[in-house]
Amino acid sequence: MDRPRQLIECGDFVLRRWRGQNDFAPAHQLIEESLDHLRPWESWVARHSAKNTRDFLAASESKWASGEVYNYAIAKDGTLLGMCQTYRGAEPQGRHLGYWLHPAATGRGIATAATAALVKEMFTLPDVEYLEITHDASNASSAAIPRRLGFTEVRREPGSPPTAPSCSGTDVVWRLNRPAPP
Repeated sequence: MDRPRQLIECGDFVLRRWRGQNDFAPAHQLIEESLDHLRPWESWVARHSAKNTRDFLAASESKWASGEVYNYAIAKDGTLLGMCQTYRGAEPQGRHLGYWLHPAATGRGIATAATAALVKEMFTLPDVEYLEITHDASNASSAAIPRRLGFTEVRREPGSPPTAPSCSGTDVVWRLNRPAPP
């Protein structure tokens, strides 16, 4: 099975594969400092704990090995700025993308650049025909990224419970198909 690179250069920051429990302290701090920023949009924040961070890092190892999920830390000069990931969709030729940033890293194009790098990397894998990004209809910041990267809105559907406080309960799904060869 082909795999994406474990380290992806993105100009002045990198996407790097999580390093298991070696990343516990910086990952936990990143989440702790981002809770208020994420709480309106991410339901998992209500269950955040040190144990859940450890479990996330352990699962990242096994899910990378299986190809189910490729989780990356977004880092600049050793400091974590956020996270992004790609995971298998319902169809084997599709993958979903997700991302979030520390509040101090927002508004600088980092999420867009990180997602663009992950898109490029995923399309190097022969079995990936399309990528999708899903976000709540009320989350304008998340909507800007697929729009900037040339994704097309393909559907709106009821969100999966539980929903976070600011969520409308309607998910917007965007898709980008593998570019045709030149």
